[in-house]
Amino acid sequence: MRQRRFTPLHLLLAVALTAAVCVAGGLLALRLWLGPCGASLVRALDLVEERFVGEYDETAAVDAALEGLVDGLGDRWSYYLTAEELAAQELRRTNHYVGVGITVNYTDEAGLLIVEVAAGGPAEAAGLVPGEVITAVDGQSLAGEARYEGADLIQGEEGTAVTLTVRGTDGTERTVEAIRASLETDPVSYEMLEGDVGYVALSNFYDGSADRLAEAVADLQEQGARALVFDMRNNGGGYLHELTDMLDFLLPEGPIFITRDKAGNEEITQSDAACVDLPMAVLVNANTYSAAEFFAAELQERDAAVIVGEPTSGKGYSQQTFTLPHGGAVAISTAAYFTGSGTSLIGTGLTLDAEVYNTGAEDAQLAAALDLLAP
Repeated sequence: MRQRRFTPLHLLLAVALTAAVCVAGGLLALRLWLGPCGASLVRALDLVEERFVGEYDETAAVDAALEGLVDGLGDRWSYYLTAEELAAQELRRTNHYVGVGITVNYTDEAGLLIVEVAAGGPAEAAGLVPGEVITAVDGQSLAGEARYEGADLIQGEEGTAVTLTVRGTDGTERTVEAIRASLETDPVSYEMLEGDVGYVALSNFYDGSADRLAEAVADLQEQGARALVFDMRNNGGGYLHELTDMLDFLLPEGPIFITRDKAGNEEITQSDAACVDLPMAVLVNANTYSAAEFFAAELQERDAAVIVGEPTSGKGYSQQTFTLPHGGAVAISTAAYFTGSGTSLIGTGLTLDAEVYNTGAEDAQLAAALDLLAP
Protein backbone atom coordinates (compact mmCIF):
# COMPACT_ATOMS: atom_id res chain seq x y z
CA MET A 1 0.00 0.00 0.00
CA ARG A 2 1.38 3.42 -1.01
CA GLN A 3 2.44 5.50 1.95
CA ARG A 4 0.54 8.76 2.28
CA ARG A 5 2.68 11.88 1.95
CA PHE A 6 1.72 15.46 2.51
CA THR A 7 2.86 18.00 -0.06
CA PRO A 8 2.96 21.81 0.13
CA LEU A 9 -0.34 21.82 -1.76
CA HIS A 10 -1.90 19.67 0.93
CA LEU A 11 -0.76 22.17 3.52
CA LEU A 12 -2.31 24.95 1.44
CA LEU A 13 -5.52 22.97 1.17
CA ALA A 14 -5.62 22.35 4.93
CA VAL A 15 -5.10 26.03 5.71
CA ALA A 16 -7.71 27.02 3.14
CA LEU A 17 -10.26 24.57 4.48
CA THR A 18 -9.68 25.72 8.05
CA ALA A 19 -10.14 29.33 7.02
CA ALA A 20 -13.20 28.42 4.99
CA VAL A 21 -14.90 26.63 7.87
CA CYS A 22 -14.21 29.56 10.18
CA VAL A 23 -15.64 32.07 7.72
CA ALA A 24 -18.67 30.03 6.56
CA GLY A 25 -19.62 27.73 3.83
CA GLY A 26 -16.70 25.23 3.69
CA LEU A 27 -16.04 24.34 0.04
CA LEU A 28 -17.90 27.40 -1.16
CA ALA A 29 -15.49 29.65 0.75
CA LEU A 30 -12.53 27.66 -0.61
CA ARG A 31 -13.83 28.16 -4.12
CA LEU A 32 -14.15 31.88 -3.56
CA TRP A 33 -10.69 32.11 -1.99
CA LEU A 34 -8.79 30.16 -4.67
CA GLY A 35 -11.24 30.65 -7.51
CA PRO A 36 -12.72 27.69 -9.38
CA CYS A 37 -9.53 27.05 -11.39
CA GLY A 38 -7.19 27.15 -8.40
CA ALA A 39 -9.52 24.98 -6.35
CA SER A 40 -9.71 22.50 -9.24
CA LEU A 41 -5.92 22.13 -9.34
CA VAL A 42 -5.76 21.45 -5.61
CA ARG A 43 -8.72 19.07 -5.82
CA ALA A 44 -7.16 17.12 -8.71
CA LEU A 45 -3.94 16.56 -6.78
CA ASP A 46 -5.90 15.49 -3.73
CA LEU A 47 -7.92 13.00 -5.80
CA VAL A 48 -4.71 11.49 -7.18
CA GLU A 49 -3.30 11.14 -3.69
CA GLU A 50 -6.53 9.63 -2.34
CA ARG A 51 -7.84 7.46 -5.19
CA PHE A 52 -5.22 6.70 -7.87
CA VAL A 53 -4.33 2.98 -7.69
CA GLY A 54 -1.22 2.97 -9.91
CA GLU A 55 2.38 3.75 -9.11
CA TYR A 56 3.59 7.21 -10.03
CA ASP A 57 6.35 9.70 -9.34
CA GLU A 58 4.75 12.64 -7.58
CA THR A 59 7.46 15.12 -8.60
CA ALA A 60 7.21 14.06 -12.24
CA ALA A 61 3.42 14.40 -12.15
CA VAL A 62 3.59 17.88 -10.62
CA ASP A 63 6.30 18.90 -13.12
CA ALA A 64 4.07 17.80 -16.00
CA ALA A 65 1.05 19.64 -14.56
CA LEU A 66 3.00 22.86 -14.07
CA GLU A 67 4.50 22.64 -17.54
CA GLY A 68 0.99 22.23 -18.93
CA LEU A 69 -0.21 25.22 -16.92
CA VAL A 70 2.49 27.46 -18.38
CA ASP A 71 1.94 26.09 -21.90
CA GLY A 72 -1.73 26.93 -21.50
CA LEU A 73 -0.88 30.63 -21.22
CA GLY A 74 -0.28 30.68 -24.95
CA ASP A 75 2.87 32.79 -24.44
CA ARG A 76 5.85 31.41 -26.35
CA TRP A 77 8.25 33.21 -24.00
CA SER A 78 6.97 31.83 -20.66
CA TYR A 79 8.27 28.42 -19.59
CA TYR A 80 8.51 25.91 -16.75
CA LEU A 81 11.73 24.51 -15.28
CA THR A 82 12.22 21.35 -13.26
CA ALA A 83 14.62 21.57 -10.32
CA GLU A 84 17.41 20.16 -12.49
CA GLU A 85 16.67 22.54 -15.35
CA LEU A 86 16.58 25.49 -12.95
CA ALA A 87 20.02 24.61 -11.57
CA ALA A 88 21.42 24.30 -15.10
CA GLN A 89 19.93 27.65 -16.10
CA GLU A 90 21.35 29.41 -13.06
CA LEU A 91 24.79 27.99 -13.84
CA ARG A 92 24.53 28.91 -17.52
CA ARG A 93 23.64 32.50 -16.67
CA THR A 94 26.95 32.89 -14.88
CA ASN A 95 28.51 32.03 -18.26
CA HIS A 96 29.36 28.59 -16.91
CA TYR A 97 27.54 25.42 -17.93
CA VAL A 98 27.81 21.65 -18.02
CA GLY A 99 27.66 20.41 -21.58
CA VAL A 100 29.77 19.42 -24.57
CA GLY A 101 30.99 22.81 -25.81
CA ILE A 102 28.94 23.74 -28.86
CA THR A 103 26.94 26.73 -30.04
CA VAL A 104 23.87 25.83 -32.08
CA ASN A 105 20.93 27.41 -33.83
CA TYR A 106 17.51 26.13 -34.88
CA THR A 107 17.49 26.96 -38.60
CA ASP A 108 17.63 23.30 -39.71
CA GLU A 109 14.35 21.47 -39.01
CA ALA A 110 16.22 18.16 -38.81
CA GLY A 111 17.84 19.17 -35.52
CA LEU A 112 20.47 21.46 -34.00
CA LEU A 113 22.82 23.11 -36.48
CA ILE A 114 26.32 23.43 -34.98
CA VAL A 115 27.67 26.93 -35.59
CA GLU A 116 30.66 26.84 -33.24
CA VAL A 117 32.71 24.20 -31.40
CA ALA A 118 34.63 25.26 -28.29
CA ALA A 119 38.36 24.59 -28.50
CA GLY A 120 39.41 21.84 -26.12
CA GLY A 121 35.84 20.87 -25.23
CA PRO A 122 34.12 17.47 -25.33
CA ALA A 123 32.49 18.17 -28.71
CA GLU A 124 35.85 18.86 -30.33
CA ALA A 125 37.25 15.68 -28.76
CA ALA A 126 34.28 13.76 -30.23
CA GLY A 127 35.05 15.12 -33.70
CA LEU A 128 32.12 17.53 -34.11
CA VAL A 129 32.62 20.48 -36.48
CA PRO A 130 30.56 23.55 -37.46
CA GLY A 131 28.01 22.89 -40.18
CA GLU A 132 27.01 19.47 -38.88
CA VAL A 133 23.51 18.82 -37.54
CA ILE A 134 22.69 16.93 -34.34
CA THR A 135 19.56 14.97 -35.26
CA ALA A 136 19.08 12.95 -32.04
CA VAL A 137 20.24 12.90 -28.42
CA ASP A 138 20.43 9.51 -26.68
CA GLY A 139 18.19 8.15 -29.42
CA GLN A 140 15.55 10.88 -29.05
CA SER A 141 14.84 12.61 -32.37
CA LEU A 142 15.26 16.37 -32.58
CA ALA A 143 13.30 16.77 -35.81
CA GLY A 144 10.75 19.57 -36.08
CA GLU A 145 9.64 21.28 -32.90
CA ALA A 146 11.65 18.77 -30.82
CA ARG A 147 14.87 20.58 -31.78
CA TYR A 148 13.99 23.37 -29.34
CA GLU A 149 14.44 20.85 -26.50
CA GLY A 150 17.77 19.64 -27.83
CA ALA A 151 20.06 21.91 -25.82
CA ASP A 152 18.44 20.82 -22.55
CA LEU A 153 18.84 17.15 -23.52
CA ILE A 154 22.53 17.60 -24.28
CA GLN A 155 23.23 19.22 -20.93
CA GLY A 156 23.39 17.04 -17.84
CA GLU A 157 25.59 15.99 -14.95
CA GLU A 158 29.32 16.58 -15.26
CA GLY A 159 31.22 13.42 -16.15
CA THR A 160 28.24 11.61 -17.70
CA ALA A 161 28.10 10.50 -21.33
CA VAL A 162 25.67 11.67 -23.98
CA THR A 163 25.18 9.94 -27.32
CA LEU A 164 24.65 12.24 -30.30
CA THR A 165 23.42 11.27 -33.74
CA VAL A 166 25.09 13.63 -36.18
CA ARG A 167 24.49 14.39 -39.86
CA GLY A 168 27.83 15.38 -41.37
CA THR A 169 28.38 18.17 -43.88
CA ASP A 170 28.51 15.49 -46.60
CA GLY A 171 25.07 14.19 -45.62
CA THR A 172 26.25 10.97 -43.98
CA GLU A 173 25.03 10.12 -40.49
CA ARG A 174 27.09 8.82 -37.58
CA THR A 175 26.80 8.38 -33.82
CA VAL A 176 29.33 9.85 -31.38
CA GLU A 177 29.66 9.85 -27.62
CA ALA A 178 30.74 12.93 -25.66
CA ILE A 179 31.49 13.25 -21.94
CA ARG A 180 29.80 16.26 -20.39
CA ALA A 181 32.15 18.73 -18.70
CA SER A 182 31.95 21.98 -16.76
CA LEU A 183 32.77 24.75 -19.21
CA GLU A 184 33.25 28.48 -19.00
CA THR A 185 31.93 30.73 -21.73
CA ASP A 186 33.46 34.04 -22.74
CA PRO A 187 30.44 35.89 -24.14
CA VAL A 188 32.61 38.22 -26.25
CA SER A 189 35.05 37.65 -29.07
CA TYR A 190 36.55 40.46 -31.12
CA GLU A 191 39.11 41.37 -33.76
CA MET A 192 40.19 44.21 -36.00
CA LEU A 193 39.06 43.76 -39.60
CA GLU A 194 40.52 45.32 -42.73
CA GLY A 195 39.80 49.00 -43.03
CA ASP A 196 40.20 49.53 -39.28
CA VAL A 197 36.72 48.23 -38.47
CA GLY A 198 36.40 46.64 -35.05
CA TYR A 199 34.30 43.47 -34.97
CA VAL A 200 32.67 42.41 -31.67
CA ALA A 201 30.58 39.21 -31.41
CA LEU A 202 28.36 38.80 -28.33
CA SER A 203 26.84 35.41 -27.56
CA ASN A 204 24.62 36.39 -24.61
CA PHE A 205 23.71 39.08 -22.08
CA TYR A 206 24.53 37.06 -18.98
CA ASP A 207 26.91 37.85 -16.11
CA GLY A 208 29.90 39.97 -17.07
CA SER A 209 28.90 40.46 -20.70
CA ALA A 210 28.65 44.27 -20.45
CA ASP A 211 32.12 44.56 -18.91
CA ARG A 212 33.57 42.27 -21.56
CA LEU A 213 31.98 44.27 -24.38
CA ALA A 214 33.34 47.53 -22.93
CA GLU A 215 36.83 45.98 -22.65
CA ALA A 216 36.66 44.79 -26.26
CA VAL A 217 35.55 48.18 -27.59
CA ALA A 218 38.20 50.02 -25.56
CA ASP A 219 40.91 47.71 -26.91
CA LEU A 220 39.71 48.16 -30.50
CA GLN A 221 39.68 51.95 -30.05
CA GLU A 222 43.27 51.81 -28.79
CA GLN A 223 44.13 49.84 -31.92
CA GLY A 224 42.69 52.66 -34.03
CA ALA A 225 39.20 51.43 -34.91
CA ARG A 226 37.30 53.97 -37.01
CA ALA A 227 34.00 52.01 -36.89
CA LEU A 228 32.43 49.06 -35.05
CA VAL A 229 30.36 46.03 -36.04
CA PHE A 230 28.43 44.26 -33.27
CA ASP A 231 27.43 40.71 -34.17
CA MET A 232 24.20 39.77 -32.37
CA ARG A 233 23.38 36.77 -34.57
CA ASN A 234 22.21 33.70 -32.61
CA ASN A 235 22.12 35.78 -29.41
CA GLY A 236 19.11 34.82 -27.28
CA GLY A 237 19.42 37.73 -24.83
CA GLY A 238 19.86 37.58 -21.08
CA TYR A 239 19.80 40.08 -18.24
CA LEU A 240 18.27 43.54 -18.57
CA HIS A 241 20.97 45.22 -16.48
CA GLU A 242 23.67 43.90 -18.79
CA LEU A 243 21.79 45.36 -21.78
CA THR A 244 21.29 48.79 -20.22
CA ASP A 245 24.93 48.89 -19.05
CA MET A 246 26.02 48.31 -22.65
CA LEU A 247 23.68 50.96 -24.02
CA ASP A 248 24.79 53.43 -21.36
CA PHE A 249 28.43 52.79 -22.33
CA LEU A 250 27.80 53.25 -26.05
CA LEU A 251 25.18 56.03 -26.19
CA PRO A 252 25.05 59.68 -25.11
CA GLU A 253 22.66 61.13 -22.56
CA GLY A 254 18.98 60.28 -22.86
CA PRO A 255 16.38 57.55 -22.26
CA ILE A 256 17.57 54.15 -23.51
CA PHE A 257 15.01 51.65 -22.23
CA ILE A 258 11.50 51.46 -20.75
CA THR A 259 9.78 48.63 -18.86
CA ARG A 260 6.06 48.55 -18.03
CA ASP A 261 4.48 46.05 -15.60
CA LYS A 262 0.96 44.63 -15.50
CA ALA A 263 -0.29 47.54 -13.38
CA GLY A 264 1.05 50.04 -15.92
CA ASN A 265 3.98 51.21 -13.80
CA GLU A 266 6.87 52.39 -15.95
CA GLU A 267 10.60 52.46 -15.27
CA ILE A 268 12.77 54.53 -17.62
CA THR A 269 16.52 53.88 -17.78
CA GLN A 270 18.70 56.85 -18.70
CA SER A 271 22.18 56.99 -20.22
CA ASP A 272 24.80 59.48 -19.10
CA ALA A 273 26.70 61.81 -21.45
CA ALA A 274 29.76 59.55 -21.91
CA CYS A 275 29.57 57.55 -25.14
CA VAL A 276 31.49 55.86 -27.94
CA ASP A 277 31.50 58.26 -30.88
CA LEU A 278 32.10 55.89 -33.80
CA PRO A 279 29.93 54.71 -36.72
CA MET A 280 28.38 51.34 -35.86
CA ALA A 281 26.48 48.46 -37.44
CA VAL A 282 24.63 45.55 -35.82
CA LEU A 283 24.28 42.11 -37.44
CA VAL A 284 21.09 40.16 -36.67
CA ASN A 285 19.32 37.01 -37.83
CA ALA A 286 16.18 35.01 -37.05
CA ASN A 287 17.76 33.79 -33.81
CA THR A 288 18.43 37.28 -32.46
CA TYR A 289 16.06 37.64 -29.51
CA SER A 290 15.13 39.83 -26.57
CA ALA A 291 18.00 41.98 -25.24
CA ALA A 292 19.91 41.44 -28.49
CA GLU A 293 17.00 42.87 -30.48
CA PHE A 294 16.69 45.88 -28.19
CA PHE A 295 20.44 46.48 -28.34
CA ALA A 296 20.13 46.87 -32.11
CA ALA A 297 16.86 48.80 -31.95
CA GLU A 298 18.12 51.40 -29.46
CA LEU A 299 21.39 52.03 -31.32
CA GLN A 300 19.41 52.50 -34.53
CA GLU A 301 16.82 54.73 -32.85
CA ARG A 302 19.58 57.03 -31.58
CA ASP A 303 21.16 57.18 -35.08
CA ALA A 304 24.24 55.43 -33.72
CA ALA A 305 24.05 52.26 -35.85
CA VAL A 306 22.55 50.59 -38.91
CA ILE A 307 21.03 47.11 -38.70
CA VAL A 308 21.93 44.43 -41.24
CA GLY A 309 20.62 40.88 -41.57
CA GLU A 310 17.32 39.00 -41.35
CA PRO A 311 13.91 39.83 -39.85
CA THR A 312 13.65 39.09 -36.13
CA SER A 313 10.82 37.72 -34.00
CA GLY A 314 9.89 40.88 -32.11
CA LYS A 315 10.21 39.68 -28.52
CA GLY A 316 8.83 42.43 -26.31
CA TYR A 317 8.22 40.81 -22.92
CA SER A 318 10.57 40.09 -20.04
CA GLN A 319 10.34 36.90 -17.99
CA GLN A 320 10.73 36.71 -14.23
CA THR A 321 11.64 33.37 -12.67
CA PHE A 322 9.73 32.33 -9.55
CA THR A 323 10.96 29.28 -7.62
CA LEU A 324 8.36 26.87 -6.28
CA PRO A 325 8.28 24.85 -3.01
CA HIS A 326 9.11 21.53 -4.69
CA GLY A 327 12.28 22.92 -6.34
CA GLY A 328 11.04 23.79 -9.83
CA ALA A 329 10.27 27.25 -11.15
CA VAL A 330 7.97 29.12 -13.48
CA ALA A 331 9.38 31.86 -15.69
CA ILE A 332 6.50 34.01 -16.85
CA SER A 333 6.22 37.26 -18.78
CA THR A 334 5.76 40.01 -16.20
CA ALA A 335 6.70 43.21 -18.07
CA ALA A 336 6.65 44.74 -21.52
CA TYR A 337 9.80 46.23 -23.05
CA PHE A 338 10.12 49.44 -25.06
CA THR A 339 12.94 51.44 -26.60
CA GLY A 340 13.85 54.79 -25.08
CA SER A 341 11.28 56.54 -27.29
CA GLY A 342 8.54 54.08 -26.25
CA THR A 343 8.58 51.81 -29.32
CA SER A 344 7.60 48.14 -28.90
CA LEU A 345 9.06 45.40 -31.11
CA ILE A 346 6.11 43.04 -30.57
CA GLY A 347 4.68 41.90 -33.88
CA THR A 348 7.20 43.83 -35.94
CA GLY A 349 10.71 42.91 -34.91
CA LEU A 350 13.57 45.11 -36.04
CA THR A 351 13.47 47.53 -38.96
CA LEU A 352 16.40 46.50 -41.12
CA ASP A 353 18.57 49.01 -42.94
CA ALA A 354 19.74 46.19 -45.21
CA GLU A 355 17.96 42.82 -45.45
CA VAL A 356 20.66 40.30 -46.29
CA TYR A 357 20.77 36.50 -46.05
CA ASN A 358 23.81 34.25 -45.85
CA THR A 359 23.31 31.61 -48.51
CA GLY A 360 26.87 30.56 -49.26
CA ALA A 361 30.29 30.29 -47.69
CA GLU A 362 30.79 34.06 -47.69
CA ASP A 363 29.41 36.11 -44.80
CA ALA A 364 27.23 38.36 -46.96
CA GLN A 365 25.71 40.07 -43.93
CA LEU A 366 29.09 41.19 -42.59
CA ALA A 367 30.13 42.29 -46.07
CA ALA A 368 26.99 44.42 -46.38
CA ALA A 369 27.63 46.02 -42.99
CA LEU A 370 31.19 46.87 -43.98
CA ASP A 371 29.92 48.46 -47.19
CA LEU A 372 27.54 50.67 -45.19
CA LEU A 373 30.39 51.69 -42.88
CA ALA A 374 32.84 52.41 -45.70
CA PRO A 375 34.32 55.93 -45.49
